[in-house]
Amino acid sequence: MSTYVLIHGAGGSAWDWHLVEPELRARGHEVIAMDLPCDDDSTGLSEYADAVIAAIGGRTDLIVVGHSLGGFTAPLVCDRVPVQRLVFLAGMIPKPGETPGEWWAASGYERMAREQEAKGERATDEVALFMHDVPPELLAEATRRGRNQSGTPMEKPWPLQTWPSVPTSFVLCRDDRFFPASFLRQLAKERLGITADEIDGSHCVYLSRPAELAARLAAYAP
Repeated sequence: MSTYVLIHGAGGSAWDWHLVEPELRARGHEVIAMDLPCDDDSTGLSEYADAVIAAIGGRTDLIVVGHSLGGFTAPLVCDRVPVQRLVFLAGMIPKPGETPGEWWAASGYERMAREQEAKGERATDEVALFMHDVPPELLAEATRRGRNQSGTPMEKPWPLQTWPSVPTSFVLCRDDRFFPASFLRQLAKERLGITADEIDGSHCVYLSRPAELAARLAAYAP
C-alpha cells in the first residue's frame, strides 16, 4: 500500500481530488489531499510545501502528485521527506532559480500559445481551455469552488539548487488544451529526460476521468 499525496494546481482545493480519492482507496491505497494557502498573499512556495508536509504527518510510503502549478511545490516536498515517487500531472516542471512567473517564457509555453493564436487554434475561454470534457454538474460545482490564486508564489525563484533524488514520472493528458500534449511531451524530455506517460482527458482530468487517472497513478505503486 502507498500513500498518495495529491497537490492541486492554481486556485484549486482538496475538493479537486474527491472523485480520484475513492478510486485509489478502492485499490488499497491511502490518500492525502489538502488546501494550499493559494489565496493568501503572504504565502509562497515554501509555505505551500509546509502545508503539504503538515498534512502528511507521520505517514510513509509516499507518492507525491503535483498537478499544474502544483509541480513547483511537489519537488520541494520530496526534498524534505522520504518518498517513493514524484509524479507530475500536466505539471509545470521547475528549474533551479527560475520563478513560476518566468516559467511561461523559459519553457516555450508563451511562444507555443502565440503560434496557436495566430493559427486560430487557441481556445478563448476558461471552460474550453481547462474543463471542456467535465460533466455539467461537476463543472458548475468546480466553478463555484474556485479560489483566488495569489501572485506571490510567482515572484520568487524556485529554491532548490539540485533536483531531489527520487524516481520521477510525468503524466500528460492528450485532450489538454491549456498544456497541449505536444508541448508537454517535449517539456518532459527537455527538463526531466523522460518520456511522458499519457492518458485521455482535459487539464482537469481528475474531474472528467477520475477512474482512468486513478488507474494510471496506482500503476506507480511499488
